[in-house]
Amino acid sequence: MDIQRAILAVILSFAILFGYQYFFVGFEPEQTQVVTQVEGTAVDGSQQIATPQETQAPAMVTPVQPVVMHPEARDITVDTDLYTAVFTENGGALKRISLKEHFHTMEENAPGEELVNSSDAAGYPLKFSWGGAVGQDLLYKATSEGVTFSDGKARLVMEADAGAGLVITRTYTFAKDSYLFDLAVTVRNTSGSVLQGMPQLQQVNTPFLKTGSPADGFLFRGPTSYQNGDLNEVKVKKYKDGPMTLQGNFDWAGYGSHYFVRAIIPYEGIGTSYHMQGDEELTVTTLSGDLDTLQPGAEKTYSYGIYYGPKKVKVMEEIGHNLQKAVNFGFFDFIARPTLWLLNFFYGFVHNYGIAIILVTVLFKAVFWPITQKGMKSMKNMQKLQPKMVKIKEKYKDDPTKMNQEVMGLYKTYKVNPLGGCLPMVLQIPVFFALYKVLLQSIELRHAPFMLWINDLSAPDRLWIGFDIPYLHGIPVLTLMMGASMFIQQKFTPTTADPTQARILMFLPVIFTFMFLNFASGLVLYWFVNNLLSILQQQLINREVAQKAA
Repeated sequence: MDIQRAILAVILSFAILFGYQYFFVGFEPEQTQVVTQVEGTAVDGSQQIATPQETQAPAMVTPVQPVVMHPEARDITVDTDLYTAVFTENGGALKRISLKEHFHTMEENAPGEELVNSSDAAGYPLKFSWGGAVGQDLLYKATSEGVTFSDGKARLVMEADAGAGLVITRTYTFAKDSYLFDLAVTVRNTSGSVLQGMPQLQQVNTPFLKTGSPADGFLFRGPTSYQNGDLNEVKVKKYKDGPMTLQGNFDWAGYGSHYFVRAIIPYEGIGTSYHMQGDEELTVTTLSGDLDTLQPGAEKTYSYGIYYGPKKVKVMEEIGHNLQKAVNFGFFDFIARPTLWLLNFFYGFVHNYGIAIILVTVLFKAVFWPITQKGMKSMKNMQKLQPKMVKIKEKYKDDPTKMNQEVMGLYKTYKVNPLGGCLPMVLQIPVFFALYKVLLQSIELRHAPFMLWINDLSAPDRLWIGFDIPYLHGIPVLTLMMGASMFIQQKFTPTTADPTQARILMFLPVIFTFMFLNFASGLVLYWFVNNLLSILQQQLINREVAQKAA
């Protein structure tokens, strides 16, 4: 039983920190409808319909074409309280958008986080096409050279002649205090023929700039959408060898990382398929609607909400359309979201996320205090039985069946549950996973300072000592304190293991210290405080037992 307990402890420890990434971070919701790209599907059109092209393809997404640039195109800058954006008359696209409240680094005068990192050669996001009838590289003429806000609102209107009697008007509407802006595209048929096309809004996605965190290497980054009540996050390996299309009723579709998202919200159900192609360096995504027919003189307006901003749950909840689902806390989402709420609740009073983490840790410890207390007492009782168990093992060493019967009888006589010490740990695993995701992914902790040398709770803690230390690049003071507290906790924790096994278990703090070296300092802070509280609880139990023995 001792060996089993030691093995169980080691397995649980590794399962928490390694197995989670495999089983939960990599967990992807089942996609309801995944269709491989179908190029060139014929239109179910009648003979009376005349189109500018010989064929139209309702299920077809226009292949990525070389970008056509118009030298005379102008750039129009939009400046709000939250971002500065630049739109170009080349396709009416979004050329850049720089956030004002989120910076790329913590350095003084660091630039705002740039959410469009594309180029003229690769093209820019938010280009519109209407099947083959309206290309995405039209020259749109803005009706004004700038944008002026009035009562917190502003509009940018662009118009283009698509040929064959089609006139396209793009109208952007901005709010001074919101990351969300609207895009209305009106397709007007001024010809004498019936025309047919399908609305398609394209995004050109280069990866978000990396933060320098070790989490950059394994957290999701790629096409994401919310359709038919499910979140879909598509890894690049699924479409790098061939285009891929999702079909369904889309609440939104976009491209995200663990901190930011570029999302399109198709209003009035005009998003029915989401197409993606490319690779890790450049992914082109297209949100398409159904095929429409315009009679001579008729027009049709397609409305979208555009969100280029932080994945902050509260902000996204206010926007609606299930946009907050873009924050994916994984399997234990139902625990993670209340935990994030608690974190922000405490922050509202103390204005320091480090202190908020400590308060959340204390609260969780208080909730689990009774059951942990019971587990620790069980361990203490097991320790008392150790001499009797040694005698049983010695007496029945040649008869394992009899030995197990005697051991079980001993447990029954003294009313001891051999798994009682492990049960509290098992019950706390979901909470740990949820908190792990919250501390790793919440943009609230990005660049959030705590105290002294810890100036970013989303980054590993390092105390700079004036020269570079290979691999570490500073002294991980908090991580070392965490390891020391874990060692002390081990010393105070009753064990039923023999001396050899006990020495092996004492290596666990060393292993954990190495594993936590590159974890976010917010997570290390949680673990450190939790260890201190566990030491306090164990000391209280030890004192109680000593008083009863006296």
